[in-house]
Amino acid sequence: MFSGSIPALVTPFRDGKVDEAAFRTLVDWQIEQGSAALVPCGTTGEASTLSNAEHHRVIEMCVEQAAGRVPIIAGCGSNDTNNALLHLKFAKKAGVTAGLCVAPYYNKPSQAGLIAHFSHLAEHGDLPIVLYNVPGRTVTDLQPETVCELAEKFPEVIVAIKDASEDLSRVADHRMGISRDFCQLSGNDELALPFNAAGGSGCISVTANVAPALCAEFQKACADNDLVRARELNDRLYPLHYAMFEDSSPAPVKYALSRTQSWMTDEVRLPLVACSDHARRAVDKALEHAGLV
Repeated sequence: MFSGSIPALVTPFRDGKVDEAAFRTLVDWQIEQGSAALVPCGTTGEASTLSNAEHHRVIEMCVEQAAGRVPIIAGCGSNDTNNALLHLKFAKKAGVTAGLCVAPYYNKPSQAGLIAHFSHLAEHGDLPIVLYNVPGRTVTDLQPETVCELAEKFPEVIVAIKDASEDLSRVADHRMGISRDFCQLSGNDELALPFNAAGGSGCISVTANVAPALCAEFQKACADNDLVRARELNDRLYPLHYAMFEDSSPAPVKYALSRTQSWMTDEVRLPLVACSDHARRAVDKALEHAGLV
């Protein structure tokens, strides 16, 4: 259902408020640079610090500005099932293509709890769902058996997964355990090459915020089975993938964007803070290596 380079968009802030003009500029630039779809209000979009009103406004703006040019996968996850459902229902009205729903964080639900959570969203949300597994942030881990059970139970709703488990064997686990085409997207830029080789179709990317054209070209090379070109581009982007996490994300990517785009600030919301000098040096070096400065 989805493929290619899909940036998990940052949410620009200016003086503590969502910078709507910068966000709209970011959407246009991403599409012009070849991004295949857009993800507003994900982890990189600092969704956990957005009020519900801000969260919904960012989704609304993304749909408006994209104007049908690319699919929109709106972040709709929450550790509160009812609030996740609220996001899904709003996203449906706004006209998104699918909702990205993270495994509930902090609560630490069991696998049975995860099945109940996502089943409730699938039954009542009326929107295709992209599962999002990122145990490094949520502690909870969507096991392959759980993913397969949900995908088989709701074939028209549970359509894809963003997998940031860092376990490449899960691509094959999902392929073998789901009796239909099931879209698998990497949640780790640095693993996108082997993830695609194992059966993935793209990446929901942090790096694509700052290097959208290179990430799009890399994903095209993967899709074309041009391994030589894919490796060349991966080598060019590789230091940047790691630099994006030298400090808590999205501080480094916002700093990188502020270095390369005049309309972007590096402002983040508490409890995040701006990049350390060490992280800035790492980002500067990686931007130079990638040929972006």
